[in-house]
Amino acid sequence: MIRFEAVTKAYADASPAVDDLTLEAPTGAITVLVGPSGCGKTTTLRMVNRMIEPTSGRITIDGVDTASMDPARLRRGIGYVIQHGGLFPHQTVERNIATVPLLLGWDRAKALSRARELIELVGLPAALGRRYPAALSGGQQQRVGVARALAADPPVMLMDEPFSAVDPVVRDQLQEEFLRLQSHLGKTILFVTHDIDEAIKLGDQVAVLRVGGRLAQLAPPAQLLAHPADDFVAGFVGRDRGYRALGFVAATLPVRPERTVALGSTVGAGEGWVLVVDDGRPLGWLDTARHPGPVDRSSLALGGTLASAGGSLRAALDAALSSPSGRGVVVDDEGRVVGTATPSDVIAAIEAQRAESAAGGGAP
Repeated sequence: MIRFEAVTKAYADASPAVDDLTLEAPTGAITVLVGPSGCGKTTTLRMVNRMIEPTSGRITIDGVDTASMDPARLRRGIGYVIQHGGLFPHQTVERNIATVPLLLGWDRAKALSRARELIELVGLPAALGRRYPAALSGGQQQRVGVARALAADPPVMLMDEPFSAVDPVVRDQLQEEFLRLQSHLGKTILFVTHDIDEAIKLGDQVAVLRVGGRLAQLAPPAQLLAHPADDFVAGFVGRDRGYRALGFVAATLPVRPERTVALGSTVGAGEGWVLVVDDGRPLGWLDTARHPGPVDRSSLALGGTLASAGGSLRAALDAALSSPSGRGVVVDDEGRVVGTATPSDVIAAIEAQRAESAAGGGAP
């Protein structure tokens, strides 16, 4: 656990960057710091490993005051990931990852073996281990940065906007990979971002900071969306928070049976929209009014998202709204079609959930 106890960081002739901050980052969980520019997110993070020294207050890790520890030893025991990976350009990927183990006195063979293990763990080809950072894409460099932070198996990781420098598609992939790793490793993570969507997706709890480094609210994502503490938090979270809150509500839908056809099948002009599959997995929708006859890939309408059976109401509603047929595709754990749901089906499920919550005394 990381604990901040009335921590302040003030600079001469300036307002405090962090002001009387008290919060806990629980063991094995992701705590996300989010807020506008100038709210002290990075300052807060860097005080944990004493790259910035607090003006007052106390920071402890598992009950040990960080001020009592040698700074270099403290940092070697904490994983640290920053934007752009922060890799050493003159060292190979393997050697970058092995940096901290070697500093801790591991023998070279063991350190490089650990590096190769982590290259695989973060989803990179083994051959990249012998390349230099300049030969890697931005997303690959960020994966190497995460691997380097994990190399000595630290219990605590600090992550300062690690995915902000890559394009949205790669960023989403990195976030999913990060959540997969965390599900296996269970690190205590303090994560800084300026993106509230990223905070809600990744955080077990989210700390919203005001300008001047004061804590506005600390809460799990679902609670933050449903019950912002004040107008500042409500404004920062955004006007579509009701829709995003559906991502934390399991969907119980009356999934409708859906007729499917395979590639190469023949369809008539009056059959409406039909769902095309391969081994039960959806490939896309076909508008038979425009493309009667044999079914081929070039005629398919793509772009609709898929909802998982037992997934969230948000995913189900998005699948229904994005489907060209108006019927959202629901798939099982293997990606095979279970059926479809319309926007009306999802809205009815939302209303039923609200009624059940209200009857049980919960928040609507």
